[in-house]
Formats: sequence, C-alpha cells, structure tokens
Amino acid sequence: MKATSILAALGGMLVLFVLSLAGVNNSLVGYEEGVNSQWGNVETQYQRRADLIPNLVSTVKGYVSHEEKVLAEVTDARASVGKVKIDISSATSEQIASYMAAQSQLSGALSKLLAVVESYPDLKANENFLVLQAQLEGTENRIGTERHRYNEAVKDYNAARKGFFTNMIVSIAGMDFERSYPYFKADEGSDKAPTVSFE
Repeated sequence: MKATSILAALGGMLVLFVLSLAGVNNSLVGYEEGVNSQWGNVETQYQRRADLIPNLVSTVKGYVSHEEKVLAEVTDARASVGKVKIDISSATSEQIASYMAAQSQLSGALSKLLAVVESYPDLKANENFLVLQAQLEGTENRIGTERHRYNEAVKDYNAARKGFFTNMIVSIAGMDFERSYPYFKADEGSDKAPTVSFE
C-alpha cells in the first residue's frame, strides 16, 4: 500500500512537472513571438519611410536642382539603411545600434532636406510635397510608437524568462530560452536639448 502511494505521488509530481514545463514553454514562445511580431512592425514602418523617400526626392528635385548635395545625402543614406539587415532572433545590442545609426543618418539627411525646402515657398505650397511631408511625419510618429511597443514586448519576454520559477524549469529541462533580446536605446546625446540660435 505504501509503495502504491509513493508511486502515485511520484506520478502526480511528474504530471505537474510536465504540465509546468508545457506551460512555461508555451508562455515563453508566446512572448518570443510577440517580440518577433513587434520587430516586424518596426521594420514595416522603416520600410514605409524608405518607400516615401524616392517620391519626396523627386518632388523636391524639380524645385531645388542646385541642392544636389542634400539630395545625394538623402539618397545615399537611404541606400545605407537598406544594407543593414537584422535577424532579431539572434541580434545583439551592437547590431541594433548599427541599425539605429543607419536610421539616424537617414533622419539627419531628411532633416537637412526639409530645412532646405524652407527656402522655396513654391515647393512648400506644392500639393504633392505637402502630402509626402505629412506622410513622412506620420511615419516618423509610427516608427516611434512601434519602437516603444517593441521595447515593451522585449521587456515582457525578458522578465518572463528571468522569473525564478521559469528560470528553474528552463534550466532543468534544458530549454532554449537563454538569450535576452536587446532594446532600442536613445541616440547618443539625445538627452541634451538642441541649441537654438536666431542670429
């Protein structure tokens, strides 16, 4: 009778362990898919911005043909962004930083282009330009939102992965949830307000 009770208890513990293992695995897979999905949303918004740029450059080119340097900067920055590819499932913080550096270079080139546009009242009134500018501004807002959501998904995954119970189950079972996903971080120097001069 004692042996049957011990076997029943061991069997119950084994069932609980297997159920816990399945629950932890399913939970972490769900969080990981959330991170991957959110990364896809970030890339989609960056792609939307990249797709708008040739139209913006073409529209501006008709008005500011002697501003070739600025137009070339935007085109070159867009091309360099296209060269940086990331597999988020194995990305490091350095790869994210490289990706963001290329995106920041493009943002800077676009800012210069929009500053040049200020000198051309006819261009600023052009309907095509106004539509493209509004789409670009909306896309920049979407990029910020999707980056924030990505960071939230990373936080959820990393926190779930590091939890005591989850960590114990993952270690015992030898599950492959050892890596943390990197966060998007603010650009270097973005903590300081820009200097505004009206000279």
